[in-house]
Formats: sequence, C-alpha cells, structure tokens
Amino acid sequence: MKKIIVALLVVCTAGLFHTASAQQSYKTALGVRLSSSNAMVSNAVSLKHFINDKMAVEGLLSFGDPLALGALLELHQPLSAQGLSWFYGGGAYLAFLKTVNTNTQKTSTDPNFGAQGVIGLDYKFNNIPLNISLDWKPELNIVNDINFEPAAIGFTARFTFGK
Repeated sequence: MKKIIVALLVVCTAGLFHTASAQQSYKTALGVRLSSSNAMVSNAVSLKHFINDKMAVEGLLSFGDPLALGALLELHQPLSAQGLSWFYGGGAYLAFLKTVNTNTQKTSTDPNFGAQGVIGLDYKFNNIPLNISLDWKPELNIVNDINFEPAAIGFTARFTFGK
C-alpha cells in the first residue's frame, strides 16, 4: 500500500510540473506595444503567433499619423529563468504618412516602405494569461524617404491564449 501511495504522489507531482511548464509557453497573444520613438511603427496593436516552439510571426498595426502595418519573423531562444526567452528577427513595414504641401496647403498621403529588425526579451507569466516583452526595433525607411530610426525601444503587454 505504501508503494502505491508513493507511486501516486510521484505521478501527481510529475503531472503538476508538466502542467506548470506547459503553461509557460503560449501559441498566440494579442496586446498593445508602446514606444516613445519616431518610428513608423511605434504605438501599435500587436498580434504574435508561434509557428513552432522557437519561431513566431508578429503583426503590428499602428494607428494615427502614420497609419502603419508591420510584420516580423522572430526566433526565440529560452533563457534559464522559467517563462523568459530572448528573441531576434526582422521584417518589413508599410506606412501611410500625411504630408502638407507648403505652397498649396494641400494634404496628401504618401506611402513609406522599409525594413525593421528586432531584438528583445519575452516573458510569459506562469499563472495568468499575460505576456510582456521589451524590445529594440530599429527601422530603415527605403521608399519615399531614406531615413534610419535607431531609437525604437518598445514595451508590449499581451493577453495569451492557445497552446
């Protein structure tokens, strides 16, 4: 009888640890990215989806001026702390910037296209469906105006769902 109780305790404990480690990861997350930079894609709605255990795609939709849509492919590498990983990747964006012609005072919307890189830290809380990340996402605008924005640091908070 003692062996059966010990075996049940071991199985239950292993099940708890398996559940806790499974809760550390997430499949999809939706939230808000905040940035104080002048990047084309700065304050934005963020949707992140993992393709596999280490690769995710992230879509960013920035409202206002400019209206911008960005897409990133990110590679995640786990760190020693549970739920914490670092990531890096790159992608592109398309932005629509309003400009005013000083001679005619007419407003026009100009498309801008560019490349963006990203490197950062990603953390998934254990007991709540919350993910946060801190990243550096420099942008190189290449269409309509050549411009490099190196100071694009952002903080993202997302609601997670799926496994």
